[in-house]
Formats: sequence, structure tokens, C-alpha cells
Amino acid sequence: MATREWRPEYRLDLAGVLAPLRRGRGDPTWRSAGEGSAIWRVSTTPDGPATTRLRRRSDGTVVCDAWGPGAQWSLDGLPRLLGAGDRPEEFVAHHPLVADASRRMPGLRFGASGRVWDVLVPSVLEQKVTGVEARRSWRELCRRFGDPAPGPAPDGMRVPPSPAQVREIPDWEWHKAGVDSARRRAILACAAVAHRLEAACELGGEPGRELLRKVPGIGVWTAAEVAQRAWGDTDAVSVGDFHIPTLVGWALVGRPLDDAGMLGVLAPYAPQRQRAVRFVEVSGFRRPRFGPRFSPKDYRAI
Repeated sequence: MATREWRPEYRLDLAGVLAPLRRGRGDPTWRSAGEGSAIWRVSTTPDGPATTRLRRRSDGTVVCDAWGPGAQWSLDGLPRLLGAGDRPEEFVAHHPLVADASRRMPGLRFGASGRVWDVLVPSVLEQKVTGVEARRSWRELCRRFGDPAPGPAPDGMRVPPSPAQVREIPDWEWHKAGVDSARRRAILACAAVAHRLEAACELGGEPGRELLRKVPGIGVWTAAEVAQRAWGDTDAVSVGDFHIPTLVGWALVGRPLDDAGMLGVLAPYAPQRQRAVRFVEVSGFRRPRFGPRFSPKDYRAI
């Protein structure tokens, strides 16, 4: 085991910063017993898999314990993971709801995991399906094809399947996991060039997103979802999302919007448009509902 203690020079919402990396309550790469408890994460690194346990002491110091071949890499990246590279002080709120959320949650920052692969696969799984479907597929792929987490991780924790492991998954196993052919092809295309895609973290911003979009099946929405998590891109708006334009529209102008309308409303927030979206999402605002929820589709029945 290796350990690092780090005390941020800013207010930090530890759970809130790490929350976007969690894919549902049953995510095999994540464990937390509740507010104030330690957060366990399993990830890949350039040096191999790593398990980390993060907790805060009463003086604000973050203690991170790490196990596995990638332990040191994970410890070196701890400050950026917890938002040290973020610049929320440069953000200016232009709407009362955004201003209120910003004031109430000063510790909510954009962290950077530093790894594209770990967030790319679950992002592709979320393309054009419900969250329930995507999270079930992620759980099954990790549990059946990912290795056990290194170190004394809680039972059931798994390493995200590596690119090599993903390429070896038979077609029928994708079907059993509820992954249709379009998403499967996109993930396999990513796995074939995964080592090159990690350079997106160094490029950052639009150049990083553009690199991801060179892979067939990776569009604007998926690239933005990866950018928000892998390098803490505060301007990467998830254009093409089923819910976000409507939510932003009702929250900021009192009516539903399409993607173009949303981008117009968010234009004053550039280059931190996604931070404004994040504040809307965590503000507690709920848009009006006028119809039934979208029903999940079980691809295993096809």
C-alpha cells in the first residue's frame, strides 16, 4: 500500500467532485457507504490497475491509500482528480438560479481522472439508451470481463475491462450484456486505438474532443461526456442529450429548448458553459413533466 496526504487550498466537496465518475449505485468500480465515509475507486492507469481509497480528516486533509501496479500514478494525480486544475473563480453567473447554486455549492469543482478509457466505455454504453440500460451493461461487462480489484477492496469490486479484454469478448456476450451492434462497434473501434486516445487528456479542450471524434461512433455528445471527466473540461456541453436542453431551457428561460437554443442561452458562459449546466443539474430544479417516461429496451430479447 502507498499513501498520500494532500490538503487543498480551497473548499472541496469530495463526494460531489468524484460523483460524475460513478455509473449508478451498483457500479463495480466504485464503493461508498454513505456521506462522510471513504470512497473506493478502481481504475486503469498507464502502469496497470489501481485501487484507491479516499477520505477526509476533520482538518480538511484528503488521505488517499492506493494498491496495485498503478498506485503511484494514482497518487501523483490526486490533486487534479480533486479539481486542483479547475478555475471556478473565473466563472460569472448570468442567471439567478445558476448564481444561487454557485453560492450554495462553492466546493463543487471539475476533477480530472486523467484516463480516457475508463470513462469512454461507459459513455458509449449510454448512447441513445436509458441510464438503467447503460448501467446494467456496464455492471455486467465489468463483473464478467474485468479483473478483481487489487488490494483489500470491498467484495465485488472490479477493474474496468482493458482494451485487450474488450476485443476478446464474443458477440453473444455483448448481446447478453444488452449492448446493441452500433455501440459494440464503437467500443471495439475505441479499443483498437485506445493508447492513442489517451493523448486527448494532454490536448484538452476542443482539440482533445476532436481527437476522440475521429473514432467511428464517437460523436459530439460522447466526446463531451468523456472530456468533462477525463480532463475536467468546463466548456464541453453534452449536445445531443435527450434531457439536458429541456432542463436548461425550463431552468433558465422558462420553456423547453433544442440544442441550438440551449447553446444560445449558454453562450455568455463560454468558456465554462458546462459548469453552468452542472449548476443547473445540482440546483434541485425539476422541469415540468407532461408524458410517460421513456421505457427501457431489452436488447437481449432481440
